[in-house]
Amino acid sequence: MSESAPSISLRAWLTSPLAAYLLQWEQRYLDSVVADVFGFHAVQLGLPELDALRANRMPHRWRADSAQPLPSVSSASGLPAAVSLSCDFDCLPFDSQSLDLVVLPHALELARDPHLTLREVERVLMPEGRVVIIGFNPTSLWGLRQRGSNARRYLGLGPSHSRFLPHDGELIAYRRLRDWLRLLSFEVETGRFGCYRPPITSEKWLSRFEWMEPAGDRWWPVLGAVYALTAVKRVRGMRLVGLARARRRKAGAPQAVVTNQQPHRVVLHSGSHRSNQDE
Repeated sequence: MSESAPSISLRAWLTSPLAAYLLQWEQRYLDSVVADVFGFHAVQLGLPELDALRANRMPHRWRADSAQPLPSVSSASGLPAAVSLSCDFDCLPFDSQSLDLVVLPHALELARDPHLTLREVERVLMPEGRVVIIGFNPTSLWGLRQRGSNARRYLGLGPSHSRFLPHDGELIAYRRLRDWLRLLSFEVETGRFGCYRPPITSEKWLSRFEWMEPAGDRWWPVLGAVYALTAVKRVRGMRLVGLARARRRKAGAPQAVVTNQQPHRVVLHSGSHRSNQDE
């Protein structure tokens, strides 16, 4: 893939206290969401620093990254560790309708073409399969700071590497992502926001704003730094239209019954009755 430059910045950003706070929240959320998703095959696309499938009990699990595969990580469920692999998210090495669960932690934001990646996820998912997506919320304090950093870089007021979040392009809004999923026949089951603390790089000050977590869930739930949603792939039943429906209606019509309509003549004899066909 062509995401090598953003992924290098991501690796460096993930060493910061702010990223540790983010990963902790996302790991807790993923553990609670994937634990009750059943099936046989699951894959995590991107951000191998998270073990998105560690609480899942499917027998076959993969962690895919566009860079070199990382060592396998043991599972909390006691199952064999997820197998790591390197692949292009625009062309996943899985058969169509072969996966029961796909998790994308920030994969769409770093994708070369997020639409193409999402269509590829729809292809490999089985009917009624689930996709879990995590992304940065552009309508948050973190998103505002990111836009400010991009504006300063564009105006030449800051160094080229001074962006706040490890992402060069436009962040994908929650409602916009829901529209994309609806066009691909996905039905959003659940969605939530999290990480309400301000974008402060100091670990000391981050801990002081811990009170904003419960307050944000109650008073400004859509302003969290990240959003997460779970969607189900729906496949509608086929419906006959046009000539096919007309042929079916004609085939189901009652058939005419051929009977002998020739007249009969009744000849009466004494003590008996006999019916003879008219010659």
